[in-house]
Amino acid sequence: MSNNHLILYYRGDISALTLFCQQATGSVCFPSLPALSEVVEEDDMSALEVISVPTLELKAIREQLKLDDDFLVADTDYYQQVSTPKGIVNVYMARFKVLDPPYQELSAHDLELKTITDLMGRPPAEMELLRRAYCCLIEG
Repeated sequence: MSNNHLILYYRGDISALTLFCQQATGSVCFPSLPALSEVVEEDDMSALEVISVPTLELKAIREQLKLDDDFLVADTDYYQQVSTPKGIVNVYMARFKVLDPPYQELSAHDLELKTITDLMGRPPAEMELLRRAYCCLIEG
């Protein structure tokens, strides 16, 4: 299991429409988090290791989805840790940096873009990660 996970999102520059990418499995994390995962409280987070941007994971997703390098970019303002049955993992965000939501590009890979309210009912760890992501985007 990778130590780094990504939440992919689209945010309109004009409308501020915010959509999160959901896999066919329902997960919003790439790769999916295991069952029984819990988000670590910010006061309890351990110091960030040397990696500050999950470059390899971002490159792998770009290749899997056949996207140009500037189509999906790392968002360096968001960093969370999640406690899983196999240890602590890091969660980052990456933004689809395009004018319009990339519905067609994603649907070809069984991925969907959804609002945070459409994602209600996800496991508690994912919902907390989405809440924190949304707050980061609104405040940033």
